[in-house]
Amino acid sequence: MTIDQEIRKYPFSEAPGIDIDPVYGLLRSTEPLARVQLPYGEVSWLATRYEDVKTVLTDPRFSRAAAQGKDQPRTREEMTYEGIIGLDPPDHTRLRKLAGKALTARRVNEMREGAQRIANEYVDEMIAKGSPGDLVELFALPYPITVICELLGVPFEDRAQFRIWTEGLTSTSEQLMVYAEQLFGYMGKLVAQRREQPTDDLLGALVKARDEGDRLTEQELLSIAGVGLLLTGVETVSTHIPNFVYALLTNPELMAQLRADRSLVPAAVEELLRMIPLNPAAMFPRYAVEDIELSGITVRAGEPVLVSLPGANRDPEIFDNPETFDFTREQNPHVAFGHGPHHCLGAQLARMELQVALHTVLDRFPELSLADGDAGVSWKSGQLVRGPNKLLVAW
Repeated sequence: MTIDQEIRKYPFSEAPGIDIDPVYGLLRSTEPLARVQLPYGEVSWLATRYEDVKTVLTDPRFSRAAAQGKDQPRTREEMTYEGIIGLDPPDHTRLRKLAGKALTARRVNEMREGAQRIANEYVDEMIAKGSPGDLVELFALPYPITVICELLGVPFEDRAQFRIWTEGLTSTSEQLMVYAEQLFGYMGKLVAQRREQPTDDLLGALVKARDEGDRLTEQELLSIAGVGLLLTGVETVSTHIPNFVYALLTNPELMAQLRADRSLVPAAVEELLRMIPLNPAAMFPRYAVEDIELSGITVRAGEPVLVSLPGANRDPEIFDNPETFDFTREQNPHVAFGHGPHHCLGAQLARMELQVALHTVLDRFPELSLADGDAGVSWKSGQLVRGPNKLLVAW
């Protein structure tokens, strides 16, 4: 069935704090496949039901490769560099396989001790500076940048510049493309160094896998190290650390629950991921390559579909009491990291870093509080990720 529908301006609004716009819930129950217009690009469908979101993310009739060259719906004028995100199988599968050879579960697990050491070092510095302090500037930003730099083998003296580049990739700044070119140029030099002098870091493993395997292009290799790992390993973690801590400080019963039982930390990370959106709007539309029906509506071939991960993560058909934090939730099949072929490449790395961060905050700050209430919190604006850019805390 095809019908004429209202075209809604999207994003709907800037919901306060870590909340999501209630329009998502309304659409999920009354108009699960809605028509939306982003600031740039063509009109798109927006899926908000869990099962529809999974279908769009897994059904080969919805294509990311078909989006290339189209006027894709987006929140900023310039197109986002997509790398591996812009591919379909089998090309996408080939790249994922390569990355899987280097970023193994064993490697991520082996990194946990080093991540804990790095987290403790930044907390040591934070405590030495005295209370109150900005958790974002002193911990949430430098911690994951240092972890990913050690993982990739970035020299210590280059890490300040590395931070500027990674932050710039999620902004709407006119400098975006300049940052991207500089970062990829720098990564290209590191790749060349690893080829001449092999190393045991992740970038060295990626180079080895590339050269001994499918002979992938340098651009493909850089897309894995850059888009696939940097944005996940840095921006996801640095944004969600203050999101998570803010959620705990404004829901003291949750903080008390974790302090009483640290074994709940892994489940808490999953629940916080489910409840707190990373992006202010859906991104990376899939294009239908043939007519396909979703929630009783026909999406025509050539039409784009965006998926709302926060909408899916609060679907009452899947989650009991979906609007409530529940660290004892037995089943939590959230899609915060996506689903299917494009499930986030660095999801396990981000999970590990977030778990270490929460354990560290709980261990090192037994009396943590907001230093100046909401007046000590400011929120990102005009970026591809949402969360505090300042979180003033006392201990």
